[in-house]
Amino acid sequence: MNMFKNIELITILTIIIYGFASCSDYLETEKYFKDRMSIEKTFEQRNYAENWLAHAFSFLQNENADVCNKDFSWHNFADDIYTGDWGELYKKFKNGEYNEDDLQASWSSCYKGIRQASEFIKNIDINKEMTQDEITDYKGQARFLRAYLYWLLLRKYGPVPIIKAEDGMIDYTLPYNKIALPRNTYDDCVDYITTELVQAAKELELDREALNIARPTRGAALAARAKVLLYAASPLMNGNNDDYAHKLVDDKGNRLLSEKYDESKWAKAAAAARDVMELNKYQIYVAHYRDFGNNDFPKTISPPYDSEYSDKDWPAGWRNIDPFASYRALFDGELSAATNPELIFSRVQNGTGGNTVGLQGMVVHMLPRAANGWNTLGVTQKQCDAYYMNDGSDVHGKDKEIGRGDGSERVKGYVTFEDINAGRYIPLLEGVSLQYANREPRFYASVAYNGSLWTLSTATIPEHRNYRTWYYRGSPEGYSNTDFWLRTGIGCKKYVHPYDTYENNTLSQIRNKTEPAIRYAEILLIYAEALNELDGSYQIPSWDDSKIYTINRDIIEMKKGILPIRIRAGLPDFDTDDYNSKEELRKKIKRERQIELMAEGHRYYDLRRWKDAPTEEALPVYGCNTVMTAEQRDLFHTPVIVSSIPTTFSDKMWFWPISKAELKRNSRLTQNPGWQTYD
Repeated sequence: MNMFKNIELITILTIIIYGFASCSDYLETEKYFKDRMSIEKTFEQRNYAENWLAHAFSFLQNENADVCNKDFSWHNFADDIYTGDWGELYKKFKNGEYNEDDLQASWSSCYKGIRQASEFIKNIDINKEMTQDEITDYKGQARFLRAYLYWLLLRKYGPVPIIKAEDGMIDYTLPYNKIALPRNTYDDCVDYITTELVQAAKELELDREALNIARPTRGAALAARAKVLLYAASPLMNGNNDDYAHKLVDDKGNRLLSEKYDESKWAKAAAAARDVMELNKYQIYVAHYRDFGNNDFPKTISPPYDSEYSDKDWPAGWRNIDPFASYRALFDGELSAATNPELIFSRVQNGTGGNTVGLQGMVVHMLPRAANGWNTLGVTQKQCDAYYMNDGSDVHGKDKEIGRGDGSERVKGYVTFEDINAGRYIPLLEGVSLQYANREPRFYASVAYNGSLWTLSTATIPEHRNYRTWYYRGSPEGYSNTDFWLRTGIGCKKYVHPYDTYENNTLSQIRNKTEPAIRYAEILLIYAEALNELDGSYQIPSWDDSKIYTINRDIIEMKKGILPIRIRAGLPDFDTDDYNSKEELRKKIKRERQIELMAEGHRYYDLRRWKDAPTEEALPVYGCNTVMTAEQRDLFHTPVIVSSIPTTFSDKMWFWPISKAELKRNSRLTQNPGWQTYD
């Protein structure tokens, strides 16, 4: 199948841009549609129709990626990770000093894609070269795309205008005041998107062959629906009566966020996650236990003995799996999209344009200078502290500096030569702070602590292989008067493969990474989070009405969402007291999302939907004292406030502003509170 053939014709036919351009712009496009036979011939032929759909899916790239680097969108950065280069732009973003014209490409590109998908849905039935099953599946793909683009708009901007015409389009021959659209309520948007996703699930295939792995499936539609319903149930959108919610209105003064709390929304979110689980299609990925290894693929480090899990094979225990390798391989390119049983939806490659976009570009920012990386994407002390010890306990001194500590102090001392010989503190090497010892496997797969090993196995310069990064001032990777150093003295390794390097300034030296837009671990966490919020019991039909779920705060069911992720990570289950307390389990689930989904584009939006952003985003960022040298290592490892990473949150930052240009073009659009309208 050639998805990009004859693109010139498709480009002409798709000047039907729906970015709320001016009325005159709309009317100019009508000349391209006077000859309806051109449209008919396009959709009658397989190649042209496929190219049309391929062009529609191109609007999911770059600014509309779920997991992203810094260039098009900044939502991958919250209180967990940061980018140290492009300092003024980063500060502008973190300080809320961006304006109504910043990073607005997503609005127009989403609506262009929506229009493109709507034309496809309207016309594909006339195709003469496809079977009916193929037409149905293609229509489902376009319907998924349209719904998903609306979801991306809703997530970023809050409630947006929904085109509810039967064919999803507007008659642009009407007077301008007749086609101006108001914002729908958040619940209206959710109802439309989730209804479309259910219909898409009925039309889509359950499986895809490897060559078409980026195409949405039934599971992708149902999983996206679960995400949308989770957000709708969350505090920002469900029963929000704060000042911001009162100010967020349409052009008639009607509120756009629900003022009445509805617990059943949590039940619907849980049932939607259950729909994905009931497909029996996806599973948590695990790598097998390794009896031997090397620096690239080390021998399995078994978690501390636990009578419940150490003597049982997966999925009941971790005896036969490698928790570190299981987690790392999900992101570093070791697993392809087609061989990852946990992957539900992915653009596969999520950006074009070089080293400032996409996951390969993110790796460039993570790699040390020895690999010609930028050494600028780092982890905050808060994120570092969030990871558990390998027995499931908290690290000593956790969150001490931000006033949340339990009274314990951070561990002193460093790994010695004697420790190495005795096999203690694996995988730490000599000279590493014991603050990083005995941590859970996800920590070692994600965090580049001071003195960590970067294998860089394909480096052509021998001394750059098996390279240790020291972030002390005066070290090659440490504090400098350039952009290329870590402001917290703590780096990030998630997405980095042992073979990755950037020494020749080419992305070809970095393994392709598969964007984890939606993976099964997220669905399980959605299930647990939604169930935990319930007091009552609800009867919710499945997506296809084939069964009825009884949805309530059932501990056994919540464990179905939590245990696989914990066991895969080599960690024991939460305590009974945690499960018995809605408040305590809520804290645990939030922390689990912070760890498991780190750097996957969730934290920024999670903090907002939970209404935690005013606290979490405003706390000072702590990190190592990077102006200290190796001779001052005790001071280096004493956390200090990192003044170059700003922290603040104001009400206007709940949703992104709508551009002044769009407000001017559509007289019925209203601005998000705290932002300016057009002059």
